[in-house]
Amino acid sequence: MWCRNCNIETNEKECPICGEKTMEDLPTEVYWCKTCNIPIIQTINQADKGICPICGGTTKYLSTDLRPVFPEERLLLEILLDKKPQEFSKSSIWAANNRYYIDGKGISIPNSVFQHADTDAISEKLEVNAVSNTYEYFDKYIEAFINANRNRLNYLKNEAFEFVRKTASGFDEERLVISFSGGKDSTVTADVVVKALSNPSLVHIFGNTTLEFPTTIKYAEMYRKNHPQAIFLFAKNEEQVFYDVCEDIGPPARMMRWCCSMFKTGPITRVINSLYRNQQILTFYGIRKSESVSRSKYNRVEDDAESVKIQQQTVASPIFFWKDLDIWLYILAEEVDFNEAYRLGYDRVGCWCCPNNNQRAQFLSRIYMPEQSKKWREFLIRFAKKIGKQDAEVYVDTGKWKARQGGNGLAAAGDVKIKYTNCTSEENAKIYRLVKPFDDELIGMFTPFGRVAPELGKKLLRETLVLDAKTNVPILSIQPFSQDRYEYAVKVRTMNVKDHDALQRMVGYQIRKFNACRKCLKCESICRAGAISVSEDIYYIDPDKCVHCKMCMTAKYLDGGCMMDKYLRTK
Repeated sequence: MWCRNCNIETNEKECPICGEKTMEDLPTEVYWCKTCNIPIIQTINQADKGICPICGGTTKYLSTDLRPVFPEERLLLEILLDKKPQEFSKSSIWAANNRYYIDGKGISIPNSVFQHADTDAISEKLEVNAVSNTYEYFDKYIEAFINANRNRLNYLKNEAFEFVRKTASGFDEERLVISFSGGKDSTVTADVVVKALSNPSLVHIFGNTTLEFPTTIKYAEMYRKNHPQAIFLFAKNEEQVFYDVCEDIGPPARMMRWCCSMFKTGPITRVINSLYRNQQILTFYGIRKSESVSRSKYNRVEDDAESVKIQQQTVASPIFFWKDLDIWLYILAEEVDFNEAYRLGYDRVGCWCCPNNNQRAQFLSRIYMPEQSKKWREFLIRFAKKIGKQDAEVYVDTGKWKARQGGNGLAAAGDVKIKYTNCTSEENAKIYRLVKPFDDELIGMFTPFGRVAPELGKKLLRETLVLDAKTNVPILSIQPFSQDRYEYAVKVRTMNVKDHDALQRMVGYQIRKFNACRKCLKCESICRAGAISVSEDIYYIDPDKCVHCKMCMTAKYLDGGCMMDKYLRTK
């Protein structure tokens, strides 16, 4: 059971804290009606489990989840299975990952088929037979599928609408936002929220990562055109080029997806800051519990600082408990437009070259995005050779690049290493190596510690003092320094504190930022006060906005004090 108010799980029908009735996260399974030739969504404990709502016949268990196979993907499946085009046109076809169900009978396609397929030949066959492809029987099965699962649809709608209204009631209408990615989940979330609140004028923010499918950009534009009352905003990083960053710090990997912060979360944060400054907002996301292990640990309403990527947001997920088949039931029954990539066979639509994409998604991109796929593979092979991989093509084609960790083999890896010597003439002072000259940007990075006061330092030494934000007592002394071992250096002395080591550790984090910053924009997202701005030229902390919370240099929120530490650390 789940309490919407307190955002907790409980075994009781009423929340032990607030007394509100709880909702059930009822596990569902997919059954197959042989007579109607369609899937039926049923909860594990429902009374009429195993009975088709349309014909009354007995159904059999099929899968935990499914997605529809549209005629475009059906044609591709026929080619892969060496069948005649349209051979399955009268069949009811559904899928879960690489397993297809043709009229209820399962068939799995190994990843090796996708990896080694001749995509050029397949593309030619698809083009030749696309004109004669038909939706006639597909549409009939979808109509029957909707009718058979009408009760499930009504339950999903009623519960989600109530959740949206209740969650939104704690915020002003002007502070409600829909996160729109162009994928099926955010599409359904947007439709649910707009209908639940009867408000077509809500703010939608679309994060264009510059790595979107062409169909995603097309769909976002179409959505904006079809929803003229919505405030539809595009967030895009105009300062960075994905391939340039890849050359510098390496391509993103499963455990090192720097691209999310730099090309999605960061630009979205900037749009939010421009609209709301430091106001707390409620953002509706299309997050679902069943998507991944990590997302299963989320709360349906999330505002914890460690869990929320953008600190100004409280995040709510109306479709948190939905499965893939629930999503498609809603889209097809409510006649909601959706991204055309799903018709081609993609089961998720994000960045087309994401390291989380499976072999089938990469196969589809070689067919439908051949030039981009070729360019990406060639880059990955060059990169693999640069970092010393012996068989670069095998390393790339088998997907081992996705498991890469750290900055081994990269020149940039040296920038995250905090190198220092203890000062022999002053106690509690360290001399840190810099990779570029001491300047005002470095001084500004000490703003979170307190009031930066260059006027109080020794002028001849170019010393700057930092005063504690609460006591106004000096706690740091900063000055440029000449050190034989380092081309550029800074001396930082701690004073008037109990724990000098803890303070120097945070100093080290800021030194790392100065040396290694790649404008990933994570610091902008982590700052609730909107005090941090990162441009092509400078990392700036506004002293008038900074509240000295120190989240931007606390390992709990930013491991190593800088995202680059994770991406460039070497063994």
